[in-house]
Amino acid sequence: MTALIIGLVLFLCTHSARIVAEDNRAQYIAHYGAAKWKLAYSIVSVIGLVLIVWGYAQTRYDPVYLWFPPVWTRHLAALLLLPAFILLVATYLPGTRMKSALGHPMSAGVKLWALAHLISNGTLADVLLFGSFLVWSIAAFASARKRDRAHGVVRADGALGRDALAVLIGAGVWFVFARYLHAWLFGVAPFG
Repeated sequence: MTALIIGLVLFLCTHSARIVAEDNRAQYIAHYGAAKWKLAYSIVSVIGLVLIVWGYAQTRYDPVYLWFPPVWTRHLAALLLLPAFILLVATYLPGTRMKSALGHPMSAGVKLWALAHLISNGTLADVLLFGSFLVWSIAAFASARKRDRAHGVVRADGALGRDALAVLIGAGVWFVFARYLHAWLFGVAPFG
């Protein structure tokens, strides 16, 4: 559990620099340069992610159950993950209305991902992992939207065809992940 907690602290603190320390981040970048900031950010993030994955995997050997979710919550989680995958694709696909409307579809997608997994999992490690990401994504989304308003960010409207493409790609990736990869990677079949 210790590795999971340390990993969450490293990963989420790094990704929270713009939420809680925007001025310090800007000063660091101004003093050391963007390349050194990105290098330090990446190294700490990768270390954090490795510790999260390793620590979470270790907790599966001796889980601490807080509750036992019914089987149908897996299906609900799988359904909630469909828009999460679509939002992830919309993050990187230029010209979508989703990105124009939300501004930060990845944060919205992470919220759905974390909520879906909180609904369908009942161990202490799940609450720590997915609860931390849910709280972080809510704060990150609110902070980014506030920053956009403060800087007067206006996004182009986007095209409906780009949204359709995001839905098709996102749904395809979701299907492959839910049907084949999730069980292989994590030992849990969402539709099994």
